[in-house]
Amino acid sequence: MYRATDFDRAFVRARAAQFRDQLERWQRGTLSEEQFRPLRLQNGWYVQRHAPMLRVAVPYGVLSAPQLRTLARIAREHDHQDAGTQTERGGFGHFSTRQNLQFNWIPLDSAADVMDLLADVDMHGIQTSGNCIRNVTTDALAGIAPDEVVDPRPYCELLRQWSTLHPEFAFLPRKFKIAVTGAREDRAAIAWHDIGLQLLRNAEGAVGFRVLAGGGMGRTPIVATEVAAFVPWAHILVFIEAIVRVYNLHGRRDNAYKARLKILVKAEGQRFADDVQREYAQLLGDGAPTIPVAELERVAASFTEPAGVRDAAQLPHGEQAPREDLPPAYLRWLERNVHAHRVAGYRAVTLSLKRAGLPPGDVTAAQMDNAAGLAERFSLGELRVTHEQNLLLPWVRHDQLPALWAAARDAGFATPNIGLLTDMIACPGGDLCALANARSIPVAAAIQERFEDLDEQLDIGDVDLHLSGCINSCGHHHSGHIGILGVDKDGSEWYQVTLGGADGSARGGAAVAGKVIGPSFAADEVPDVLEALIDVYRRERQAGERFVDVVRRLGVPPFRAAADAARRATAAVATS
Repeated sequence: MYRATDFDRAFVRARAAQFRDQLERWQRGTLSEEQFRPLRLQNGWYVQRHAPMLRVAVPYGVLSAPQLRTLARIAREHDHQDAGTQTERGGFGHFSTRQNLQFNWIPLDSAADVMDLLADVDMHGIQTSGNCIRNVTTDALAGIAPDEVVDPRPYCELLRQWSTLHPEFAFLPRKFKIAVTGAREDRAAIAWHDIGLQLLRNAEGAVGFRVLAGGGMGRTPIVATEVAAFVPWAHILVFIEAIVRVYNLHGRRDNAYKARLKILVKAEGQRFADDVQREYAQLLGDGAPTIPVAELERVAASFTEPAGVRDAAQLPHGEQAPREDLPPAYLRWLERNVHAHRVAGYRAVTLSLKRAGLPPGDVTAAQMDNAAGLAERFSLGELRVTHEQNLLLPWVRHDQLPALWAAARDAGFATPNIGLLTDMIACPGGDLCALANARSIPVAAAIQERFEDLDEQLDIGDVDLHLSGCINSCGHHHSGHIGILGVDKDGSEWYQVTLGGADGSARGGAAVAGKVIGPSFAADEVPDVLEALIDVYRRERQAGERFVDVVRRLGVPPFRAAADAARRATAAVATS
């Protein structure tokens, strides 16, 4: 993982000291609320429904065990609920689809102390908020995936360094998100981002990027458009600068809902791509700096294999087939949570954060400490945050899998549900977020309870279930095979269901937005509706077909009819 330099550490510490000064001036009243608001947002501090929320940057999802232990300490010492609120939660963190971590109960009085703790382990909240280029995300298997063409991590780090506090792009029309993949399978959902970058090699073997622009969810879900088939890697910052300059010049600033890049790309079509190419050519002609080979090599040096990685032939037991005497629970975990690795003798292992009793993506302070301990013992001290809101151990020796399974099971991380119905993506919703129209957490809990039988989940197979508490789509409901969107109807919470969405990964194919199946449902109807949808799939599936395959073959009508019947049945029970 990236090794921070003396400059990096001095920069983060100076930023923390600057924020402390800003906070103290606001507390004294010499800095107004209007003046302080953009300053705290630029450091990741929101004011949510009940308390401040801090979003901590986890660049391209990579965490060290010491960093996770510091996050656990912050949760334990500073993340406490306010007295008088209706929830009793606190002392936890929430991993988001952008591979960041959010704290929801840290009082602003503690904010400067928290920023100092983060700086101690080279972390911060810079540009996790505001109308700027946000945290760059990538595939959680970056650098270790067998289908990888080019390791995206060095390029993600170059993007991070280039975009951090870039003066021209600090006040864009709206927030701006970039995702990068270097693998044949898109596990980073690049088509759902303002800019999506796919690393590839041309016929001569040269490395470059296919560039997509204008993707996004929200009120108007749009899949990104290709604006360049191949940009040489050394020119990628110039090309992105051209895109963002065109956006900065022409993007709307009069309407927050129409200010995203996707609206401009959709409105302008080919004219947008032409404008970008002209700006790109002019920047190159004016001598805009490209990335020197020496700089890429300097950054890439941080992303070599960790000390201690050995080829399978050097491992104590080499590659071995699973033993038949191991329990069925272990074999299920091996199938769902353990992933192939490019280095012989190693595996990547997902620690499931989807289990009964906690919302999807949530981890308590104790669980963070436990996950850090697993990373130290089994993964050379490194973890990854996944787009699906789980944690991943990237450097697990094959011969240590049984011991890891036992330790992960004891820590509550070994639920073998990765890719299954209960491995859902969900935002915090109305329990915590001031923007939400409806709660996500109780609905997620009801779904977990309804489908808690693991044998049933395994029979259903791969299903991407995504749940958002409002149209801002933080739960990525548009890209779910089943999407659930919380909406407000005259002050009541209702839930709209979509079918057939995909994020670009192999489980669902090319990125596409799901289709609404009809009027929204009350919260207590949602589990019955989901069960009805699954029943249609089980009745109609052919050999080898996944849920999303059947949806696309049959279309929405039979699923809509089943959902409507479930609504009527629920209503009849309620009135009997």
